[in-house]
Amino acid sequence: MLREGYGAAQLRADALAGLTVAIVALPLSMAIAIASGASPAQGLVTAIVGGFVVSALGGSRFQIGGPAGAFIVLVASTVAAHGMNGLVLAVAMSGLMLTAIGLMRLGAYIKFVPYPVTVGFTAGIAIIILASQLKELFGLTLGGAEPGPFVEKLEALWRASPSFNLASFAIAAGVIGAIFLLKRLRPHWPGLLIAVAGAAIAAALLNLPIDTIGSRFGALPRFLPAPTLPELDVHLALAVLPNAIAFTLLGAIESLLSAVVADGMTGRRHRSNCELAAQGVANLASSFFGGIPVTGTIARTATNVRAGAHGPVAGMLHAVFLLLFMLLAAPLAAFIPMAALGGVLATVAWNMIERPAIANLFKASRGDAVILVVTFALTIFRDLTEAIVVGFALGSVLFIHRMSQTTAVAEEPFVTEDRADDANGARMAYDSNEAADPSVVVYRISGVFFFGAAASIGAVLDRIGDANRALIVDFSAVPFVDSTAARTMGSLARNLGKRGAKLYLTGATASVRRDFDRNGLEGVLYRDSVEAALVDAREL
Repeated sequence: MLREGYGAAQLRADALAGLTVAIVALPLSMAIAIASGASPAQGLVTAIVGGFVVSALGGSRFQIGGPAGAFIVLVASTVAAHGMNGLVLAVAMSGLMLTAIGLMRLGAYIKFVPYPVTVGFTAGIAIIILASQLKELFGLTLGGAEPGPFVEKLEALWRASPSFNLASFAIAAGVIGAIFLLKRLRPHWPGLLIAVAGAAIAAALLNLPIDTIGSRFGALPRFLPAPTLPELDVHLALAVLPNAIAFTLLGAIESLLSAVVADGMTGRRHRSNCELAAQGVANLASSFFGGIPVTGTIARTATNVRAGAHGPVAGMLHAVFLLLFMLLAAPLAAFIPMAALGGVLATVAWNMIERPAIANLFKASRGDAVILVVTFALTIFRDLTEAIVVGFALGSVLFIHRMSQTTAVAEEPFVTEDRADDANGARMAYDSNEAADPSVVVYRISGVFFFGAAASIGAVLDRIGDANRALIVDFSAVPFVDSTAARTMGSLARNLGKRGAKLYLTGATASVRRDFDRNGLEGVLYRDSVEAALVDAREL
């Protein structure tokens, strides 16, 4: 970033973006912490300490770190089983694991998780988050502790339905409605903060009989706690080891997904191993201050990009602004109704469900649909780690089955239209240095294009198309593509389109084109041969 130059204009852009993200992160951090069984102060501490480290050391220029909704289920179960000391120790152990993964350059293996698995467990987590907020949304009073398992939770909430609180429901419904309405009518306004602040003012003026942060947790501290080492206990460490592994796996997936989203929005590429190492250091730092797990957050990272961030300084300033809120305005948080935070998390859960992606996966492949459904069901009714492992195993089996179907012997007719072939009929690579127009590049993919190869192929294609006005990708030797490959080509087409360049796909079979169309691939031009695409590109 410094090599590109950094001055007052860039600092102003980063400061504005950091303030915008801080406004979004303020209610979210507290709501996620409370839903996880922690205190709102722990959510703010995590966003401040972890968020600063992620931006300062990470491999993505635009990544925003902090507590994430995807961790609510895991954190809540860890607190219930091992207490807060067990949670802090698990966060520290997860930080060490993530740092080791990054330093050993194992980040590429995280990308092998199939796309239907990530969509499935994300949707499952969203349903669990929504279920965890039903008590706050309807103002229910339970006779004892709220059960953790999904079915038992719903049964307990149903038995408590006579305790329905109309005031809590009205506050929650008002917050949800305000967030969606402001997002539609005034997308640049801080809808989350406006909705929560409005709910707090309404509850205070009307003296509504509902729980608030102050009535349940007391006043927020106005300073960061002193850093301390987590309690070192061998027996406790062995007990929380599965939880730490789950934090590590989910944190790696979530942070790299968030970085990929930032790449797609900006046209840049992140460094996955550097990003994972930074996430590890951030989790270690969070544990020293008694915080909860830190990861890259997709919504806040996207907000950072849309707000015009120039680089990582925006993320560091977002942490500074949150710290200033804790120092100067912490007492105001005591007036925030719990129902309002429940409404915030309900909207988070709704936004986590990737509805277009689910529809495309169901249309594109029954195999991918089965993986999605199984991962979704296991996430809700069993365990997140088990869901990811089983989903990955099913994806591997499905891939092996598809690979066996693509093995065949067939006579390939000579493609006379492709003048990149020599007179003897031998296939030759297109050499842009010898072409009449070196800004038009032809690249030929051979073999199955699937989730395991999508990351490396996407990186190569991005580099090849970086300085050209037309990129031609020959698919004549590709027998099969999956949803991850379609997503990779779609991201490449969008990045090229931002630079005014074109992406041509040539020689694709009817089945490959059908798979692309089913997955909603847009922004590409199909041509039957490389020559046809060359003629078209030269006429641009």
